[in-house]
Amino acid sequence: MRCPFCGNDNDGVRDSRNVEDGRAIRRRRSCNHCKRRFTTYERVEGLLQVRKRDGTCQDFSRAKIERGLAQACWKRKIKPEDIQQMAIEIEAHVLDNYEREVTSEDIGNICMERLRDFDEVAFVRFASVYRSFRDAQDFVKELTPILPQREPRNPR
Repeated sequence: MRCPFCGNDNDGVRDSRNVEDGRAIRRRRSCNHCKRRFTTYERVEGLLQVRKRDGTCQDFSRAKIERGLAQACWKRKIKPEDIQQMAIEIEAHVLDNYEREVTSEDIGNICMERLRDFDEVAFVRFASVYRSFRDAQDFVKELTPILPQREPRNPR
């Protein structure tokens, strides 16, 4: 592993531990040349393909899920750690329930399910992009099932 500071490829691993429920290994490294420390993560990649709406496939990426969730949660009082944890849980669900291929639609639905319970505003933001809302009526259709039923107002 090349040092990100000096570029030397002579480093030593100081500490290793499992993270993300054993799905990754965090390694704390120290460069033997410049003596600076840095962290690396090892993950298995390329096990699962995502079939996009246009029919193309690409490797599954938790980072993409995390970015989408972060955009939906923008300017909400939501900690980045909560977004990261949600992305980890979504990744675990997808890897546990799909073998070789998953559709982007399935991933989007799983994300919306988690966001619906987590933050309704973030859920609507995500749904508006994911489902390509065209007008206010699309928002109403999506919100109707999750809004509590209210008594109609008495007109005066």
